[in-house]
Amino acid sequence: MELQNISTVTEFQLLGFQNLLEWQSLLFAIFLFSYFLTVTGNVVIIEVVSQDQQLRSPMYMFLKHLSFLEIWYTSTIVPLLLANLLSWGQSISFPACMTQLYFFVFFGATECFLLAMMAYDRYLAICSPLHYTFLMSPEMCTKLVAISWLTGVGTGFLPTLMISKLDFCGPNQINHFFCDLLPLMQLSCSSICITEMVIFILSIAVLCISFFLTLLSYIFIVSSILRIPSASGRMKTFSTCGSHLVVVTIYYGSMISMYVQPNTHLSPEINKIISVFYTVVTPLLNPVIYSLKNKDFKEAVKKVMIRKCGMY
Repeated sequence: MELQNISTVTEFQLLGFQNLLEWQSLLFAIFLFSYFLTVTGNVVIIEVVSQDQQLRSPMYMFLKHLSFLEIWYTSTIVPLLLANLLSWGQSISFPACMTQLYFFVFFGATECFLLAMMAYDRYLAICSPLHYTFLMSPEMCTKLVAISWLTGVGTGFLPTLMISKLDFCGPNQINHFFCDLLPLMQLSCSSICITEMVIFILSIAVLCISFFLTLLSYIFIVSSILRIPSASGRMKTFSTCGSHLVVVTIYYGSMISMYVQPNTHLSPEINKIISVFYTVVTPLLNPVIYSLKNKDFKEAVKKVMIRKCGMY
């Protein structure tokens, strides 16, 4: 007897926040405003860092790549979310869903590695200032950034390929606002044991390892800061890294709670709330935390604005 292909689903319907119908307009306004601020803020960072000669340190090179990443990362999710809020249920074709899933994993993994590299950069700057210029040379910086992007590109392929090979026979309603791994696996009518285990192992490899390296860097940083004799010196040095740690905690905390859980599944509504943190909140916070609190960056913004407006 010949086996038939039972993958009859050709498109999915994203349910989004349909349980909050009376709040759709308000949610649309909030997410649209957040998206505008995120894109604008990160574009400003890229523009200022590219034009100001004083911002040529490795920290700002990493920051420029992070800002570029955040624009595409949030643009992978939020425009479809906004369309969903307007239409009360947005359909997405199977290929488009797999494409969104790939870029979500790709950009998410790349951000993990970039945050780890930025923490390592801060560790060298604070704990080994005399060797910093040698250890974090422009060539080394370029290599670390390239490793982050290339590893992210490779990370996205395996889970997307495995999800695309699953059978989907209906229903086709994804109780989420984008094509995420867990909701898609829950819709499959084929066995997901191997897929679930592979994704779990990959999540541990990407999230936990990069988080451990980031955390280790900050442990050494805090230890070094505590040895500074003056209280003002400790506060000044810690302010450089404390804000970075806030973003790292929000991003890794929400990601790990979602994907490093092989045997338990959170409710769809909790999943959506957690997902908002790493797809909307973190990209919005990065311009504020990494740049607007930085005195050198604010001075660079003023100089670029004066140059743009022709005020000499």
